[in-house]
Amino acid sequence: MTDWTEKYRPTTLDEVRGNNKARDALRKWAESWDEHRESAILHGSPGVGKTSAAHALANDMNWSTIELNASDQRTADAIERVAGGAAMNQSLSGTGRQLVLLDEADNIHGNADRGGARAVTELVKETQQPMVLIANEYYEMSNALRNACQEIEFRDVSARSIVPVLRDICRKEDIEYESAALDAIAETNSGDLRGAVNDLQAIAGNRGRIEESDVITDDRDQTEGIFQLLDAVFKEEDARGALEFSYDVDETPDDVINWIEDNVPKDYHGAELADAYERLAAADRWLGRVRATQNYSYWRYVSDNTTAGVAAARREPKGGWTRYSPPSYWSKLGRSKSTRSKRDYIAQQIATSSGTSIATARREILPYLATMTHHCTNRELTVIMAARYDLDAEHVSFVTGSGENTKKVESIVAEAQRLRSTPESGDADGTTDDSTPEETASPDSTEPDGGETDDTDETDDPTETDDADRENDDQQTGLGDFV
Repeated sequence: MTDWTEKYRPTTLDEVRGNNKARDALRKWAESWDEHRESAILHGSPGVGKTSAAHALANDMNWSTIELNASDQRTADAIERVAGGAAMNQSLSGTGRQLVLLDEADNIHGNADRGGARAVTELVKETQQPMVLIANEYYEMSNALRNACQEIEFRDVSARSIVPVLRDICRKEDIEYESAALDAIAETNSGDLRGAVNDLQAIAGNRGRIEESDVITDDRDQTEGIFQLLDAVFKEEDARGALEFSYDVDETPDDVINWIEDNVPKDYHGAELADAYERLAAADRWLGRVRATQNYSYWRYVSDNTTAGVAAARREPKGGWTRYSPPSYWSKLGRSKSTRSKRDYIAQQIATSSGTSIATARREILPYLATMTHHCTNRELTVIMAARYDLDAEHVSFVTGSGENTKKVESIVAEAQRLRSTPESGDADGTTDDSTPEETASPDSTEPDGGETDDTDETDDPTETDDADRENDDQQTGLGDFV
């Protein structure tokens, strides 16, 4: 039996239901692509029509499509080979445009995807073809990737928008129905158009008629999202309603505190904001007791204050749409995680090349490299290090403390790449010599007092380092956080 979600997939943007604003933004993005040349990120809950809208857009624009599923092919090599080749070339026919689709783009992260996220970020900046990234969780993507693309949010499809789609499918499949039956399917799947169509097909089976009694409405466990909870607490529900709403949100109380604390000033002001912060302070005290005693029954008091307490602080109706954002605390944690990832990658490269353990490389070799190449003062050694361990700008910046985008780091990485590609550079790329950079360094590579050697390379001339380079150097944290 043909899958109805594929059989009745929209063929034009005009057939996309329930997301008119996103649909219009997508069309405008495509029509003006030659002017801005930005990639787009379509994000929203599963089943709201993101991928269907992208394919419908390609039909409307008469573009061919190249699709890559990021969860299956998300390494740097795969992305550059498949998506990169498509994005940098003309369409398959040799004329016009082609749309490059990268599905599940929020799944490109972590050690398993070595280089994948960076490859996608570089790709969206350099693409010569329109490119659409599709994601369920927008904030699971890196800041660099989000900032390089235009954001288009697909909201959950309301039950009122789902019913006409179900009705149209029934007409085309020659199925009679009770209106209440379609309403029940739509309500059960509120937000998920794809799920509603799948349910309709499953219920219809070989029937010629669907009645309300055929629809089972209580089997599906629906979990509310954090953004819906913020709306409920700040705008829609009273104290009891906000607390009960929180029961269906899959977030721990300490995470909910962070979300509400950072976003409450966007809707509350004056006395009501002060009252809300008092409730959050009380919640934080209860959370402290949980951590001190490991008595998780106290979490109920955290939730009471965080949701019911903040909702009770509201003194006037709130309306409209508010752009909520993840807690700034998470951003700080993310930066720390990124720093650890750089450190561990470099340690792994050293361990692989030198035959040591990763722990030894991290604890005993990295600190020496950081001292010997501090701010790239020993340029020759820094180039050898970058070449031998295959380090890019962010890794050289991490070890040396120099700004990633400074001229000296960029020139060092470029020279290291040339060194690796030169057959005579066996001692740099590890093909003939197993010694580490600190072992290959010349004894007189630095002066006894740690000063810079007399290097005539023009890129190492201090006069060539601009103020931005110095400022970036001063802002690095890098290895110093760990030694």
